Amino acid sequence: MLINMENLTKNFGDNIAVDNLTLSIEKGEILGLLGPNGAGKTTTINIITSILKPTKGNVEIFGKSLYKYGPEIKARMGIVPQCISLYENLTVEENISFFAKLYGLRGASLREGLNYALDFTSLQDHKKTKCKNLSGGMQRRLNIGCAIAHKPEIIIMDEPTVGIDPQSRNHILNMAKELNKEGCTIIYTSHYMEEVQQLCNKIVIMDNGKLIAKGTKDDLISLISDNSTLEIEGYDINESVLEKLLEIKGVKSYSLNENKVLITSSKDVSNLSSIINFFTSNNIEIRNMGYKTLDLEDVFLTLTGKKLRD
Repeated sequence: MLINMENLTKNFGDNIAVDNLTLSIEKGEILGLLGPNGAGKTTTINIITSILKPTKGNVEIFGKSLYKYGPEIKARMGIVPQCISLYENLTVEENISFFAKLYGLRGASLREGLNYALDFTSLQDHKKTKCKNLSGGMQRRLNIGCAIAHKPEIIIMDEPTVGIDPQSRNHILNMAKELNKEGCTIIYTSHYMEEVQQLCNKIVIMDNGKLIAKGTKDDLISLISDNSTLEIEGYDINESVLEKLLEIKGVKSYSLNENKVLITSSKDVSNLSSIINFFTSNNIEIRNMGYKTLDLEDVFLTLTGKKLRD
């Protein structure tokens, strides 16, 4: 295994941010790390990158203890943080050079790494532009460029597409795929489920500091294959009323997105008429309804009882 975490626990006072987490990541994977806010994702990443020390547990990367060989291991990693971490008054090439030097690049290696990062992120034509004058999407790409000039073997991308336009998002997703083709192992966190489904070949779901599921998208969907998801579109739906849906036999969870309600039920319970009666008795007019194909969003909702962005 390229990365091996065993029994990781991190306490902040009485709060357990990571709770006895054991997780292995193989070379060449693009691992999607999912969880609602407060699930422990960022704390786990901060432990892997040595920003935090665990309360207990072990981490081995490249077959070596992170705590004994930290500097050597970190030199082979790249980090794309959620918050853009750049110097706004430096140019594109100055930002990349600064971070490349932190990884020890000098002379010819520095020039090679700089050109590689500029070409890879399609920022060569903007290398003399100050960071503060770039669009949000270009700043996100520059954030990646600063993480890859030293050609790391592991790249951690923590919500790299937050707050950017669809075109820039697609550009970043394509960059992640290309980095993986070049041999990088990627840990990818996102609040956009469609990104994870498109990009990641393995997915981990965390909640309350615990690992609750791991596998391919199909593996995870098979965990809830005994469920069905009914989508009902209505008018003026009062979310507080929907809580009583859980009293209907077979209903496991529900979510409301604008005027669409997704209801997850056990397949072996026939409760369609009861659900329809619930809506009509609560004076909710049904505009449209139908069963939907299970996807990763359904898995997440069923396992955590929450939507990804909660």
